Amino acid sequence: MSHAKAQKADEPLKYLAGFGNEFQSEALPDALPKGQNTPQKCPYGLYAEQLSGSAFTAPRHSNVRTWFYRVRPAVLHEPFNHAEVGHLTNNWSAQPANPNQLRWHPFQLPSDDHRVDFIEGLASICGAGDPCSRHGIGMYIYCCNVSMENMCFYNADGDFLIVPQKGTLVITTEFGVMTVRPGEICVIQQGMRFQVAVSESSRGYVLEVYDGHFQLPDLGPIGANGLANPRDFLTPTAKFQDVIVPSGFVVISKFQGQFFSAKQFHNPFDVVAWHGNYVPYKYDLDNFSVINSVSYDHVDPSIFTVLTCQSQKPGVAIADFVIFPPRWSVQEHTFRPPYYHRNCMSEFMGLIKGRYEAKPEGFQPGGATLHSIMTPHGPDAQCFEAASNAKLQAEKIAVGTMAFMFESSLSLRVTEWAQSGSGNLDTDYYKAWGPLESNFDPNWTPDKE
Repeated sequence: MSHAKAQKADEPLKYLAGFGNEFQSEALPDALPKGQNTPQKCPYGLYAEQLSGSAFTAPRHSNVRTWFYRVRPAVLHEPFNHAEVGHLTNNWSAQPANPNQLRWHPFQLPSDDHRVDFIEGLASICGAGDPCSRHGIGMYIYCCNVSMENMCFYNADGDFLIVPQKGTLVITTEFGVMTVRPGEICVIQQGMRFQVAVSESSRGYVLEVYDGHFQLPDLGPIGANGLANPRDFLTPTAKFQDVIVPSGFVVISKFQGQFFSAKQFHNPFDVVAWHGNYVPYKYDLDNFSVINSVSYDHVDPSIFTVLTCQSQKPGVAIADFVIFPPRWSVQEHTFRPPYYHRNCMSEFMGLIKGRYEAKPEGFQPGGATLHSIMTPHGPDAQCFEAASNAKLQAEKIAVGTMAFMFESSLSLRVTEWAQSGSGNLDTDYYKAWGPLESNFDPNWTPDKE
């Protein structure tokens, strides 16, 4: 049996706009029950199934769930068995701690004769916490060159925020299909089944949070508008496949930091209609409304926060997703690049494209840096010298560049693969600050300015 919702090859995908909304979508007319969630018999003979992203009794503002109306329920599969997949681990204590400034050259793409899909291409860089206690984060790289076939994945441990750096991802979910290009991000929340297709060698970054879900940061005195506006977040619309797979369809689960696989004999993307507020979504980073100083000083990077996952401490994040997009720099009598810093937060940075202003050399697209809690960092010598002597005028900076940061209040442990197995660690990174010299002048006076 095979009944798929037809879509022309050149027909653009449709999305629902908004963040945190109550959405509804149906691929066939009247597939959603009227006035209730679980009628005795659902339209079209479908099964009703709820996906809960919060406890039933969570406060209404944080209570998230979606109702699926599907051809077959998700429970229809054989038992799960342990599976070994790629270089992904959540055993953060396996490697000794390393407080050094760390930088990675661009992570290698798979060779043409080595077929690697999205799940096989996942590798752990660093993280903290424990998925069993639902507290912590993981930071990963993915490098793949083939699509997932007759296979899907879901994460029982937390939410994935995916940042493509090279290659467009076509992500099929139970909610529908979305394309995510470099310069866009997407969030696949806990428990949502998805499949990734690629048409070229692809690379990107993943941030996982165990504690809760991503939300928009509070704007405070900024007001009602700015940063990432809710209307720019897009959720896919219902599109189903009613397909029997005689050879078997594999469901991969990440559960308690380990992988498991189970076989079933139908395609799981058979949701004909759905409604709810627990959804996957994507966002175009070019839509970010930048806030910046128009007088003096380099303001703190929290003004560039796109999404945040908050801890139980007010204003302290388990993880923030921050970007450094093109913007105008107009500050007077100011050292404009990022300042030298020792932080009570961990800072993991990646580069999607272009050249990052604080380190124009060495930090490359597809690479990464990690500056751990209280580890000093800041502009390299070349950047310091240029910015200290530059003529200050209105300037558009970061043109053609998109850098980002995963920032966390947790102290991150780096994996063995990231430190040695990947072959990408730049052991000379510390030398970027070597040429910095003392400019101290004990005879300085204000008239020398």
